[in-house]
Amino acid sequence: MQPRDRLLALAVPVLWGLNFPATAYALQHYPPFLAAALRFTLLAIPTILLVPRPQVRTIWLIGTGFGLGVLQFGFLYVAMEAGMPPGLASLVLQAQAPFTMLLATLLLGERLTARRAAGVGIAVLGLAFIGAHRAQAASWVPVALTLLAALGWATGNICSRLARAPKPLQLTMWMSLVPPIPTFLMSLWFEGPRIAPALSTALTREALPANLGLLYIVVCASILGYGIWNTLIARYSASAVAPWSMLVPVVGVLSSWVAFGEAPALVELAAGVLVVGGVLIATFERRRRLSPAELR
Repeated sequence: MQPRDRLLALAVPVLWGLNFPATAYALQHYPPFLAAALRFTLLAIPTILLVPRPQVRTIWLIGTGFGLGVLQFGFLYVAMEAGMPPGLASLVLQAQAPFTMLLATLLLGERLTARRAAGVGIAVLGLAFIGAHRAQAASWVPVALTLLAALGWATGNICSRLARAPKPLQLTMWMSLVPPIPTFLMSLWFEGPRIAPALSTALTREALPANLGLLYIVVCASILGYGIWNTLIARYSASAVAPWSMLVPVVGVLSSWVAFGEAPALVELAAGVLVVGGVLIATFERRRRLSPAELR
């Protein structure tokens, strides 16, 4: 990975880490499936009007939108409303990286090098330490829902890789057309009585933090974050890009600490060092020295 792309890869966990406290604010006013429907509707409207359709197969476009949109955020938002703390959610969701590497190895035939496997192992060890320390913060149901969200994210990663969009930002925007209808139907089914009160009070002062959180989710986490992410997924192997997302809980835990007083313990900070080190090992590979014949 080129140095400039490493900086872009580093920007993604910052954008996505701040997304968790922003989501917690949004869910204080909007029920989870409605929040997901609003998020992607706000993305879909300008997409239809302003963004050309990406030159990708429809099946991979739908797969990317369903995995990254419906499955990931549907399960994640329900998990957070069910009691999953934002910082812990940012941690457990990073199970997507091992899921992505496993699916890429099984379905795409990508090679999992020893260095990459060792780096992921170290990062997962760090995540396990944090999870073991904070497991008492949530019951098994929110944790299981968040793991399903991670599997949805991994599925979307594989579909994005297979799409190989010439302009990944177009794929990022057009995948937003997939989630609104399924998530709104689920909102009608599961949250029917809560929809009208949430929408009728959406412009009140009390809803301002939720609306600002929703705005951040749409602009920063979705457009910028996934635009960079899909660009890197299209440019490099999924196994090379996925480990960078393991830095998300570092930002997620710290930002949740600032926003909600979820103070990280010393063991969490130490485990965060393992996560960062594992990502560096997994993604930084030695450059092969060219032979004199290759240099000519």
